[in-house]
Amino acid sequence: MKFSPKYALIALAVLAVSVIPATAQEAGGEPAADGKTWKEMLSVADSLHREYSFSEAIEWYDLALGAVTDSSSKMEVEEKRLKSQNARNMAGFCSDPAVVARRRFSRREFFLFYPLADGSWRTVPNQLDSLGNNPFSTALYFPPDAREIYYSSQDETGVNNIFHTTLKDTVWTAPSLINEEITSTSDEIFPMLSADGKTLYFASSGLYGMGGYDLYSSKWNEDTKDWDVPVNMGFPYSSPFDDFLFINTPDGKYSIFASNRGCPSDSVDVYVVEYDGMPVRKAVTEREDLIALAALSPDGDPSRLDNGSAVSGPGADNPEIREYMVKMNQVRSLRDSIAAYNRALEARRAEYAKSGEEDRPGLLADISRREAVLPVLNDSLNRTVAALQKTEMDFLMKGIVIDPSKIKADASREVVGASSGYAFSKKSPGAPFRLNMLRSTTLRDYTFKILPEGNIVEAPIPEGLVYQIQLLSSAEKIPVRQVKGLSPVFERQGPGGKLIYSAGVFRTYSSALSNLNKVKRLGFRNAFITAFNDRESITVAKARAIESRSKAELYVKIYPLDGSSLPEITLSAIRQQTSKDLVKTSENGAVVFIAGPFADRGQAEALETAVHATGIANTALESRTVQP
Repeated sequence: MKFSPKYALIALAVLAVSVIPATAQEAGGEPAADGKTWKEMLSVADSLHREYSFSEAIEWYDLALGAVTDSSSKMEVEEKRLKSQNARNMAGFCSDPAVVARRRFSRREFFLFYPLADGSWRTVPNQLDSLGNNPFSTALYFPPDAREIYYSSQDETGVNNIFHTTLKDTVWTAPSLINEEITSTSDEIFPMLSADGKTLYFASSGLYGMGGYDLYSSKWNEDTKDWDVPVNMGFPYSSPFDDFLFINTPDGKYSIFASNRGCPSDSVDVYVVEYDGMPVRKAVTEREDLIALAALSPDGDPSRLDNGSAVSGPGADNPEIREYMVKMNQVRSLRDSIAAYNRALEARRAEYAKSGEEDRPGLLADISRREAVLPVLNDSLNRTVAALQKTEMDFLMKGIVIDPSKIKADASREVVGASSGYAFSKKSPGAPFRLNMLRSTTLRDYTFKILPEGNIVEAPIPEGLVYQIQLLSSAEKIPVRQVKGLSPVFERQGPGGKLIYSAGVFRTYSSALSNLNKVKRLGFRNAFITAFNDRESITVAKARAIESRSKAELYVKIYPLDGSSLPEITLSAIRQQTSKDLVKTSENGAVVFIAGPFADRGQAEALETAVHATGIANTALESRTVQP
């Protein structure tokens, strides 16, 4: 993960919990190791962190750092220490939202209780998320009328990142990763776009945060046509636990998110708070105050509630249809009650039939009392049914058209929490889908490789528009083993005389971005993308602007078997397939033949196939950007 000053943007946050273990602190407030191993020290620190004792946790992480010996374990401790440091910093910028409701649901279906359109959640695995193995992200948000989708799915490194696709006429664009700022070495899940399309909310376990999944927001930048640096939403939205799936309700009244703070492993709590567009930040220094703030306990003020957001459905905007749904529920409830009452009455009659003479008088009196209540219940049901039928007749007279199946389905929804004020209405998952989707146009990059032994070159950066992944800078030359198999790695002299080492030659931003996590996972956690145009260093934003105005030309690179020439059968196949130029050149000291340019990828791939048929398997596609 890249830690730069821009990630030190502090937002808000805090959470819930328990009591510091007696072994965590001794008299005088100084931690006592008491012969603990570094793993035991780490366990104490982790407990303190989850209990909002961030300063004490940092002290124990420091003790563990002093005891750990191997570098990988040291990195683990340092990362956890950083989370506590982040949390302590973020406690200085807490908001205090008005909590309307809190309700616990199963981790497998909590998202169905959000006040969103019915059928919007599609379970995984599916076409967009073919693995679906994230423990929390078990569905993606894809409303039936969507023309743009942001979703989380595994990338090539095995972590969940955010992808984007849009509908163009009848075809969806090839999914693409969104930018470097929102792509970390850990998971990003549950991306949700605001109603105006200008804010993207998501959860990440790899960006600047305090542990587990934190909540983030990113604003759309009209100038760069891209998402800005994400900001952690802070206490009490983010916490040392897992916090995810943030939305603002469509009516703009509430904000809703989920968290597993204080929950069993199979459950999450869904919190409803009043929407606050301009939250007031304050510092919270006492652990007990952080715990209370993180608990997000509802204040119980009924005047704050408006269940229109929570129980909205097909006719929720029409007061007459809402009244019809209420009556329908009353009919259903009365019928259920009468059925249950009759079953209990039959059970008493069966008991009477089997009873002895001494018990029968008491049972008979009880049965008589129960039978006397039945006419009252049936009369209530008949009157409610009559009122329901009258409402239906009124609809006909007024020309109001209703879909009974939809109304009945909405009236039959599982509703949770109505007795306490705010009602969570359960929605239905959407149907399976199959999108007509373009194949990814991301070119295979045969230049960038991860080998048993890397390769450092001092050659100049190629001309044209080029992206690279900067690894590190050093006052002295580094040994080949330090690049950990990356090839090629370019060495160049930077400002101040330091040597800068960068991996790969990428002709598109998406190609560089798709390889960034591979580099970070090798240990280059601060790696980032840089850009050059005709060997001149430029900002990535400028490079992407140039790329958007440019067109790509494809070339087929053919590597001869004997290292010097192509056989006649191969030359004949090339001439039959295309009239494009065939140029013989060298690449890193080896002979290569290059055919092109091709504007159409299909033509380039057809030539590759023809060359392969002649016995030459070593070919590659190369994209070159042609600027206007």
